Amino acid sequence: MSDSSRDTAQGAGWGPAEQGAYRQLMPDHVEKLSWLNPRTLWAARNGVLASWFGDPTGRTRSRWVARREAAGAPADKVVRHEVPDRFSFMVIGDTGEGDASQYAVVPGFLKAGQGTEFAVIASDVNYPVGRADDYGDKFFRPYQGYPAPVYAIPGNHDWYEDLGAFMRVFCADTPALDPEPRPRPLTRAWWRSLLWHRPRPTDEQRLAAARALRPAPAQQAEQPGPYWAIDAGPVRIVGIDTGLLGTIDAQQGAWLREVSRGARPKILITGSPLYVDGEHHPCPVEGGGTVDDIVRAAEHHYVAAIGGDIHNYQRYPVDVDGRLVQYVVAGGGGAFMHATHTIPRVSVGGVTERDFRCYPLRGDSLAFYSRLYGRRLRLPRLFDLSEAAATAVVAERLGIEPGRAPDAGARVTRRTRLVASLLGTGRRPERAARLRLPVRKIYTQLFSPSSTTYSPPFFKSFLRLDVTADAVRLRCFAATGNRAQEIDPPVEDKVTIPLC
Repeated sequence: MSDSSRDTAQGAGWGPAEQGAYRQLMPDHVEKLSWLNPRTLWAARNGVLASWFGDPTGRTRSRWVARREAAGAPADKVVRHEVPDRFSFMVIGDTGEGDASQYAVVPGFLKAGQGTEFAVIASDVNYPVGRADDYGDKFFRPYQGYPAPVYAIPGNHDWYEDLGAFMRVFCADTPALDPEPRPRPLTRAWWRSLLWHRPRPTDEQRLAAARALRPAPAQQAEQPGPYWAIDAGPVRIVGIDTGLLGTIDAQQGAWLREVSRGARPKILITGSPLYVDGEHHPCPVEGGGTVDDIVRAAEHHYVAAIGGDIHNYQRYPVDVDGRLVQYVVAGGGGAFMHATHTIPRVSVGGVTERDFRCYPLRGDSLAFYSRLYGRRLRLPRLFDLSEAAATAVVAERLGIEPGRAPDAGARVTRRTRLVASLLGTGRRPERAARLRLPVRKIYTQLFSPSSTTYSPPFFKSFLRLDVTADAVRLRCFAATGNRAQEIDPPVEDKVTIPLC
C-alpha cells in the first residue's frame, strides 16, 4: 500500500513526481471554469434569488416527483438492488467541473472501484448550472470506464436550471415540466420569476453522443426521482435532495420519516453535510424538525450520514445516546478544493481533535493556499510556505498534534505566523470566539472558488464502502494527480462501522 499524506510529504503529492495519465482521458479542449467570472456568477444566481424572494424548489421538486410517479416509478421510491450480502459501492461528491481536478480523480476511482456494485454521486454532478449540454464532458466521459450503475442526488448547482437536465440523465429521460402560471405583479414571486435563470434549449445530438459513452446495460441506473432509497444486501441507502438552500420540503420530509422506519441499518447520502467545518448543521425540514432528528432516532438505525457540497473530506464520529454515528463530508470528487486549514480546533457534538479526521491535512491545505496566492500576488518570497513549515504552524496555532510527523528542520518564524494569519488558519475555540471573524465563510465563498489549479497535487478524494452482514468498512482514498497515487490510491482514512 502506498504512503498517505499522514505518512510522508511525498504521499501527500508534494515534491517532484511523475504526473498521472489522467490527461489522456480528457477532451481535447477544456473550458476553464472561473468562479469569479461575472458571467458564471450571473448564470448561478438562482440560489441568491431563492434566499431573497423565497425558495421554489420544494414545489418544483413535487412536480418532478408527480411526473415520475405518473410514469410508473414506485411510490415508495425504493430501488431493490440485487446484490450479495457482502458487496461494495463507491461514493464520490461534487464532481462536475470537467477540468483536470475532476479527471485526476478518475484513474484512482476506477482502480479502487473494481468489483463494486454501483456508485453514488453525492451532490453537484454538473457545474456551474447543471446544463444538459455539459453532461458529456462532466459525467459520461469521465466515468465511461466505470462498469456499474451510477446513482446521484442533486446539489444546488444541479438545481440552477430547475433540475431538468438531471431528471433527463438520471430519471428515465423525464420530460420537461409545463410552465407555471405567471405570479401576480410586484410580489416576491414575481420579482423572482423576472430574474430567474431559465434552462437553455438542449442540443439533442450532443446529449445522445454523450449517452453513447456509457451504453452498456450494466451501466444504466433509473432513479425514481431526485430523492430515493436503495435496498442492497443488509443495508438501506437513503439519498435526499436538499435543493438550492440546504433544506428539504414537507413532502420529502414525510417520505424520509417513512422510509427510515424499521430495523434495517441505514446510510444517509445528502447534498448538505450535517457536521462540517467543526459545526453542526442539522438541515431543517419544512413544517418542523430536522434531518438530523431523523438520523439520531434510535429506531431508525442510521449508522452513517455522508454529505457533499463542501469540497474536501471530513469525518465526525458522534456519540448519539451510546451508539456512534459516523458523519462524513465527501465532496472532494473533482471541484476546486475547499480549505481545511481554516477549520478551528474541533469540539462539536462530543467530537474532539483526537477523533476528527480530514483530508487534505490542515498543514497541506495551508501550504497549497500559500503557494497559490504567492503566485497570484507575485509575492512568493512572502507567501510560500513549505509543507513542513505549514504543518508546524498549524499545530502551534491550534495546539494539536501535527497530522504528519514534523520535519526536524521546520521552524515557525514570524513570517510563517503572519502568512498563517493572513490565510485564515483556524484557532483554538477560545481564541476564535474572541476574534469573531467570518474567515471560513470568506474562504468558502470567495477564496476557495478561485483555488482551481491545473497541476498536482490536487488533494481530491472519494469513498469505498465494503458491506457485510455485521459491518461497513468505509475508506477514503486520495487522488493527487501524480502517477504513483493513480497506480495505488492511498487510503487517507478508514473506519469500521458496526451494523448490529
